[in-house]
Amino acid sequence: MLSLEENAEILSDFGLTHNQAKVYITVAKLGMASIGQVSKASKVRREDVYRMLPKLEKKGLIEKTLGKPARIRATPVEDALPLLIKQEQDLVNRRLSQLMAKKDAFLEKFKVYEMKPTKKEGAHFALISQRDGIISRGLTMIESAEREIDIIASRYEFYQLFANYAEPVKKAIERGIKIRAILDVSESDDSVLKIVEEYRSSRAPFDLKYTYQPSSHLIIADYKQALVATSLEPPIGQNPYLWTVNNNLVELMQKYFENMWHASVNQQAVVTRDVSEQALHFISQLKPTNHVIFLYESSEVKHNVLFNYVKAGLENGEAALYVAAEEGPSQIKEAMKRFGIEVDKNEKKGALRILDCHDFYIIDGKFDIQTTIGLINKMYNEALTKGFKGWRGIGEMACFFEHNLIHELLDYERALHRVLDIPIIAVCAYNADMLTKVGNPINLYSELVTAHGTVLFTGIDNKLGRIEIRRA
Repeated sequence: MLSLEENAEILSDFGLTHNQAKVYITVAKLGMASIGQVSKASKVRREDVYRMLPKLEKKGLIEKTLGKPARIRATPVEDALPLLIKQEQDLVNRRLSQLMAKKDAFLEKFKVYEMKPTKKEGAHFALISQRDGIISRGLTMIESAEREIDIIASRYEFYQLFANYAEPVKKAIERGIKIRAILDVSESDDSVLKIVEEYRSSRAPFDLKYTYQPSSHLIIADYKQALVATSLEPPIGQNPYLWTVNNNLVELMQKYFENMWHASVNQQAVVTRDVSEQALHFISQLKPTNHVIFLYESSEVKHNVLFNYVKAGLENGEAALYVAAEEGPSQIKEAMKRFGIEVDKNEKKGALRILDCHDFYIIDGKFDIQTTIGLINKMYNEALTKGFKGWRGIGEMACFFEHNLIHELLDYERALHRVLDIPIIAVCAYNADMLTKVGNPINLYSELVTAHGTVLFTGIDNKLGRIEIRRA
């Protein structure tokens, strides 16, 4: 049971003062009471109770009965709360109406004082940290462009750009605005090319190139204004963006773009390395707090990538956890030994743990987010206590599909992405074939990509399209 003070604190959010809430709650509990009884039970001075009664009556919360001494009773709580909510809504509506009226009056008067712009304004910069502000600024740049829009982005940011600016980009091209975009290297043709082909028209070119060099997200419009991310890490809104119309800075960014454009290659010229080599390079670049989704088609690819990931951690003095689902822990151990990992030695010193998914995710047939995240924190702290430099984990996620816990899986992935402010690396492994057998694989895929900061693809899947190795 909540105390009178705690209940009054909650009721204060409905437009009552703290003491008014205490008086009302007391009357509601007493049923029918004199002012003296209310004052004593609520611990509010008698004279203050007298002063509050007219206001509570006006709000419809209490009523007085005839007689001496006067007695008061309360409107039932289930009827009182809707009354208070309606009164708060009425206050908001009146306030909005007043503001709308004042807005029109102010704009009419302000026109008299509007200053004419000076012939030459100083350098203009703005640091934008909120996602909505960044998107709004980029939209303005695209809509106001008269000649050309130049873009440097990861493919993840490129997809985000078209999610937010699809119609404005289409209209810009119809106006004859030239667009050039530089993206990170893909393994082969992908859906980006489909987007570009869809938007190309005879009125203006939409040219696309690829680079191996990681670069910050950048948009330049007409050589006059630029919007650039202050970090390589996606997504939009996670780090501030700098917008400027300063001639010198825009010119510098334009030169940077031109240099990258000439150094970049067309899709046909991209030389693909072996998948294993790319995967090994990819995992070697992972850093603490990275949350990675890994999609694979075969056990061979899964073992090659994930075992190298475990081996790299062990060699770096880190502890590692492998949660098995498609295969049992004993099968994973044997496969690791054949791969060249000293399983027994590392298990003995606490550097390696291999668990079944039913000992980590779905315990006694149930999944609980807090239990699993609690295990992660516990293992991380134990690793540090034992002197390891860090901790990395691998989870095969097949058990969630086997138990039909897709919604719980998405909740966990979102929660884990928020939790990873501790310096650990987490890889969530998905069999691409299993992923495509759910009701709506595209939606699930999109949700999973959103819930991870980094994405690693291998192989080809007919429903999801070509899968490749890349950062999101």
